[in-house]
Amino acid sequence: MATFLSCIMLLGAAFFSAVPSYGLTADEIAVIANKQQPDSISLARFYMDQRRIPSANLITIDMNPAEGCRRSDYDNLIAAPVLSFLNRHSPKNTIRCLVTMYGVPLKITSPAFSDQGSETIAQLTKKIEDITLSLDHDKDESIVAALRGKIKDIKQQINYYTKVNDMRAAVDSELTLVLQTHPLAHWLPNPYYRDQHDEFLPFGKEDALMVSRLDGSSPELVRRMITDSLSAEKDGLHGDAFFDARWPDPGLKQVNSYAWYDRAIHRAAEVVRQSGRMNTVVVDEQSALFQPGVTRNAALYCGWYSLAKYVDAFSWQKGAVGYHIASSECSTLKKEGSQVWCKRMLEKGAAATIGPVGEPYVNAFPPPDLFFAFLTGGKNLVESYFFSLPHLSWKMVLIGDPLYTPFADHRDK
Repeated sequence: MATFLSCIMLLGAAFFSAVPSYGLTADEIAVIANKQQPDSISLARFYMDQRRIPSANLITIDMNPAEGCRRSDYDNLIAAPVLSFLNRHSPKNTIRCLVTMYGVPLKITSPAFSDQGSETIAQLTKKIEDITLSLDHDKDESIVAALRGKIKDIKQQINYYTKVNDMRAAVDSELTLVLQTHPLAHWLPNPYYRDQHDEFLPFGKEDALMVSRLDGSSPELVRRMITDSLSAEKDGLHGDAFFDARWPDPGLKQVNSYAWYDRAIHRAAEVVRQSGRMNTVVVDEQSALFQPGVTRNAALYCGWYSLAKYVDAFSWQKGAVGYHIASSECSTLKKEGSQVWCKRMLEKGAAATIGPVGEPYVNAFPPPDLFFAFLTGGKNLVESYFFSLPHLSWKMVLIGDPLYTPFADHRDK
């Protein structure tokens, strides 16, 4: 066990040494608000006043405040005014973080596929139709078996092209690369997550912006998120940490992607325990999730897997940070009756969370051991997220005050 923990600490130290300490400041943040949602503007001004972000750093857009928008509307009504602001008001590299406010669309819903991808899928579908016609006329069992095998292979190709040509994305994730012209289909690797990716990217680290969102089911909830974060910074984040794995820790055994993330939940618990930031760290390694009926004062949380079925097992403490690893848990923050985890965690009292607007695949989530290592190590929320986020131009969203630093040992008063 000691050897295993030593490996974790060494890996963590190596990763921290590779990540620069930026210390994001208020004047490096620009806030995006929507003119067609009055609460968006007022909340933006409230947040900027609380964090002393210069009033000149407000970017206003003018569009339907629905949660979903078309790709063309994202390009013309969100990306264009943001880029215009950055080019007009900001010398290169002075704005490093964008904050999308309540009223700014959450996700880009169409087109689902690139033109090239759609054409390829159509051609493959036509092949299946042609082969199916051949099956109707051929009675030779060996030939029929071979044709069925071809159909299976083509279906696998269609599945592949469906994945790699998906152009749906989180608005916030696309905004990370608003300074760049980049491929729209599927994800791009985050240059801050893996140094070895740099040589494959058409852009450098300095060209990627950090993005966070202050959003939820009501303006009152968003205001509460802001004030709770400030309060927790001042008075401390109090409560316990809960990590909900599904299986026992496999140790250093080589595992697949699902078990890899499960192991990362175990490692996150150990990282938080070693940090001394929480009085109690609880790990559950049963397939069943934490259930209601027991008092759990949660300040930190990570777990999985209850798809769009929030389990009301925690009392979220003021300033609580956590996320649930499951698909589409940030597909809405406002739809009445929705039980997706991001929406319900915020409504129940959490101050910050992470989730995808659609199917991201498990390897798109920030590994919890890295995210909580950065957070308990004293970094702010957006840096903890951005430095542990595998992909940009994809599905993931960070909700919370980017400057929120629950575990900083030294703060300006």
